[in-house]
Parts: sequence; structure tokens; C-alpha cells
Amino acid sequence: MANNNSLVGGEPVTRRNSDMIIVIQVLVSVFLCINFLLLTTFFMKEFFYTNMRYILFATTLLSDCLILILSNILAIFDNFQWTMQILLCLIFCILSFVYTVVTPLTLTAMTLERYVAICMPLRHGELCSTRSTVHCIFIIHGLSSVPCFVNVLIFFASAPLSFYRQYRVCSAEIFILYSWQGHIWSAIYQFYFLIMCITIVFSYIKIMKVAKAASGENKKSTWKGLRTVILHAFQLLLCLIQLWCPFIEAAVLQIDVRLYINVRYFNYIIFYLTPRCLSPLIYGLRDEKFFLALKYYVFCGLVENSSFHLTN
Repeated sequence: MANNNSLVGGEPVTRRNSDMIIVIQVLVSVFLCINFLLLTTFFMKEFFYTNMRYILFATTLLSDCLILILSNILAIFDNFQWTMQILLCLIFCILSFVYTVVTPLTLTAMTLERYVAICMPLRHGELCSTRSTVHCIFIIHGLSSVPCFVNVLIFFASAPLSFYRQYRVCSAEIFILYSWQGHIWSAIYQFYFLIMCITIVFSYIKIMKVAKAASGENKKSTWKGLRTVILHAFQLLLCLIQLWCPFIEAAVLQIDVRLYINVRYFNYIIFYLTPRCLSPLIYGLRDEKFFLALKYYVFCGLVENSSFHLTN
């Protein structure tokens, strides 16, 4: 990691970064406020927290909030070169590792829910019950913990005891003591995302076939589900590119410090923040039932709509 207090063009880099840090604080604050409003709407209506698609939606919101808070704290510490003990940094990184995978896995589960709803409607109630959703969330967190568990075990086996007492600027890179660790880390994540991409492509093809054969209201609903799957695929692509960012940044650092800093902030905004603002767009604004409930609570019940009282 380059020292941010070094001079670039005769001016401290930290001074150049201050504007970007302010922009990031504004963006993170806006996204957290939006997510909090959506979560409040979710818990205010029983229909939402007894429906699989909305429960999974709330799971992505909670995951995104945690990732935004953690990554923002680490970005601030990195910008001002504040250090923390390695063990505390490890806790931050473990949570980041796990919830970096929770969001795309939940998106994949939401895609499968749309597949079942459209292609297997008679079994939707059985396969997508509240109990099945709880089991699904446990499975998602279990699968998300596997790559982190492997990486942490490798780190504990490789790092000397004196390393844990050190104070450093916290980043995931300090836990990669050897290049082969980074290769294993990357390979595991790439395998996960390959499986998720195959699942989304499979669901897209199946829903596409149903969409072509459907008619009337069914056709409209099916094509809406298809567009949702496409947006999930786009989110997944951004999450996948996010995993390549550390390798891109490491290569850029060898070329130019100023370019490295600009690339880091660009990656953070595009590949960390952007995927986290798409979930509110997909289910918070595009979903008619959720949008009606959201509008009702935003305007404190002043905007009444007969469709708001959801019964199914």
C-alpha cells in the first residue's frame, strides 16, 4: 500500500483525496438512508416479511448496509493512514469477506424464486414458503463463509505470532502473505461466481421460453420477471468485477501513485456502491406493491391507495 502522505505533484495526496472522501460520505449516507427507509417499509407490513422475494430483498438491504458501513470505515482509515491492531482488522475483513458474497448469493436465490414463480407456479407456495426462506438464508450465509474460512485458515497457518500484535492500516491485502494465497482466494471466488452466472443464465433461458408462450397478463408479468433477472445479472457482473479490483489496483500501483488513488476511488464508487443502489431500484421502485407501501409511509399515510392494503 502506498503511503498516502507522500507528495504527488508537490501536494500531499491526503489533501487531494479530501474531496473524494466527502463525495463518498455523501453517497454512502444517501444509500444508507434509502435502505433504512426500505427496511422500515418492509417491517411495517406483514405481507412483506412473510413473502420469500421480499425477505430475500431485505436480506440484501441488510447485507449492503453492513458492507457500506464497513468499507466506508476502512476507506476513511486508509485515507488518513490510521492504523489498528491486526486482530481488529481481521474481524473487519472477515465480515467484509462474508457479506461481499452474501449479496450475490442472495441475488441468485431471488432469481431462482422468480424462476419458480414463473415456470413452476403450482409449486411456488411449497418451495418458497417462509420456512424454506429461513433455511435458504442460513444456507446463503454458510456458503458465504466457506471462502472466508479457507482464507483465514491459510492466514493463521502462515502468519507468525508476532504479526498479530502489529498495528497497520487495515486492508484485505495485508492478510495475503504469499502470492499463492491470492491465487487461491481468487480461484474460490471465481468458482462461486461461475456457478451463480450459470444459475442466472439457466433461469433467464427458462423464463424466456415461458414469456414467448404466455399471453395477456401472464405475458406482462413474465416479461417483468425477465427484466428483473437481467438486472440481477448486471448486479452480479459488477460484484464479479469487484473481486478483480485488488489485482487491478496492485498493477496500477506499480505504474503511478496518483493513478492508483484515482482508480481505487473509481472502483469503490462503481463496483462497491453502484451494485448496492440497484437493489432499491429493482424491488423498491419497480415492484408495484412495495412502491405503493413505500409511498404510503413516506407521505405518512396522507397518500392513500386501495391497492396498498395487501392481502396476498
